[in-house]
Amino acid sequence: MLAPESHSEYAEGAGHAAEAAFPPFDPTYFASQLFWLAISFFVLYVLLSRFVLPRIGGAIEERRDRIADDLDTAAQLKAQADETVRAYEKSLADARAKAHSVAAEAKASADAEVADAIRKADAELDAKLDESETRIRASRDAALGEVRSIAAGAALVAVEHLAGLEVSDDDAAKAVAAVKE
Repeated sequence: MLAPESHSEYAEGAGHAAEAAFPPFDPTYFASQLFWLAISFFVLYVLLSRFVLPRIGGAIEERRDRIADDLDTAAQLKAQADETVRAYEKSLADARAKAHSVAAEAKASADAEVADAIRKADAELDAKLDESETRIRASRDAALGEVRSIAAGAALVAVEHLAGLEVSDDDAAKAVAAVKE
């Protein structure tokens, strides 16, 4: 604990402090403070208006010009990109059209080749069919000739056995030929 004497010392010191005012608020110093405030304001005003603000204004103007140039460049590049895209799309459309025409030509060529192959195969089959029909006719005529000779022989044998008559081969063949007609 503090002794009562020490409290009184603090109170006396506080009393002196209360009598002295804070220097910026002391009316005796107001005139000198106003003088230095005016000089400081004038010096700062001159420094800012002559040196700092023109540099800031120049930097702002330079930045504004650079931004405008960048925007112009960007617009030009965008126009070039748009033109490039249009050229690409046109070349792509041309390539697609060419691919379609090549595909159509290839299909037409393949169809023509297939039609030619079918026509050749049909011609070969027709030739083979005609040849086969000719062979069949020849075979049939040969078979019919043999059938006639067999029929003539059978008629000859049948007449000899049934009637007991002797008939010549020519007569038997004439009799079989007369039955056919």
